[in-house]
Amino acid sequence: MRKLSLRYKITLWFSVALLIVVSFTYISILSVSNQILQKTIRDNLIETVENNYDEFRYHTSLDSTDTDRDNSHFLEFESGYLEVNDDFLNEVNGVYTALYSSESNLLYGENPVSRATYGTPFKDSQIQSIDSEGVTYYIFDRRLTLKGLNGLWIRGVVSEKQGDMQMSTITRISLILLPAILLISCIGGYFLVKRMLRPIQKISETAKQIGQKNDLKKRIELGYGNDELHQLAGTFNDTFDKLDKSFETQRRFISDASHELRTPMSVISAQCELALEKPMSEEEYERALKVISRQSQKMSKMINDMLDFTRMEAGSEKYPMETIDMTELVSSVCQDMALIREKNIKLDFEAEKGIVFTGNRLLLSRLLINLISNAYRYGNQNGHIWVCLNREAQKIHLSVKDDGIGIAKGEQDKIFQRFYQSDNSHSGEGVGLGLSMAGEIARFHGGEITVSSEINKGSKFTVIL
Repeated sequence: MRKLSLRYKITLWFSVALLIVVSFTYISILSVSNQILQKTIRDNLIETVENNYDEFRYHTSLDSTDTDRDNSHFLEFESGYLEVNDDFLNEVNGVYTALYSSESNLLYGENPVSRATYGTPFKDSQIQSIDSEGVTYYIFDRRLTLKGLNGLWIRGVVSEKQGDMQMSTITRISLILLPAILLISCIGGYFLVKRMLRPIQKISETAKQIGQKNDLKKRIELGYGNDELHQLAGTFNDTFDKLDKSFETQRRFISDASHELRTPMSVISAQCELALEKPMSEEEYERALKVISRQSQKMSKMINDMLDFTRMEAGSEKYPMETIDMTELVSSVCQDMALIREKNIKLDFEAEKGIVFTGNRLLLSRLLINLISNAYRYGNQNGHIWVCLNREAQKIHLSVKDDGIGIAKGEQDKIFQRFYQSDNSHSGEGVGLGLSMAGEIARFHGGEITVSSEINKGSKFTVIL
């Protein structure tokens, strides 16, 4: 069973279920049909006897009666004559009718089981049943109450086997039609399941091709539709989009990182070869070691930033969440950063009291330090930096504003990309990870970071949490 395909499993299950339904239907048809036929037989018995009830006449004398009528018979009864219509002799739909005296003596008519019914008491307008030679017969009696007919009974008899022919026909038709319906339904179900599972097969084939060829740009094409399979295909395509974007970002990140690391490695290698090439003075050795130290520190910072990026994207538990007093955090960072006074830039800050947030203190401190460091790096001589923390519409706004060189409109969407540096920033010492790290930290905390800037007028970065 486990080796069967899903198509055969569904078809088999459907066939078994349909077989049960057809069998139940067949049994129900036979049962209901038999009940209906038996009721019809009994109703026909009653109707026939009731019709014959009016076929009797009593005459005290035959002097004024036409005795030559073809359809009448005259019997002496008590002090007169009993006229019986000739139709009374006929068997109607298997129903036999007979005329009896109150002493159960047969006076007229026919009863195929007269011996079996002899001694069976008369019951007016009631159906009785008796068994004769393994066959059940229904009996229906009517007392004659017309003038001169007192003491006479009409008894109708019919066999329950009267409906055997009809039941045989119903059974034969059912045995032909129901299996045919079952066969047609199973064949139709097989092709219907095949058609229904075709999208799943297409999804499987596409996923297999993507796995074999590593082509994340390939998509599952099912055409228009809004059923569950089309929704599943859409979910797969969205997943492939995200994977493709993620792998593309990883490739670009590795490429950029390799490019950025190549420069300090080349400088370190060149300094080492130069120092080993020939004897140098103490000052030259010291200068070479300082270059090597500076480049290694740059590489170390870059590698640490790259690791932090990876941890945050993976949701690493290295950065546990806690309740943080944002007012105290911003004030503390700004007080420390104000001591730098690089380019004689003055740092002012304003923090609304009582602002708390659930996050990672280390990452949030690093976010603010990166933004302030960026403002120092690209600020003007004797410039200003303004840091503001406040609460707006149930959200926390942390902004860092400067009056530095600014960022061109065309570059404002790119500055948060890893290793990206604007044309105005090439003289800086950064490697293009500060702002991208700030943006990643904001996203890690479920927030966002925006920028507004004008060339030679300054920039404003706003973190919304």
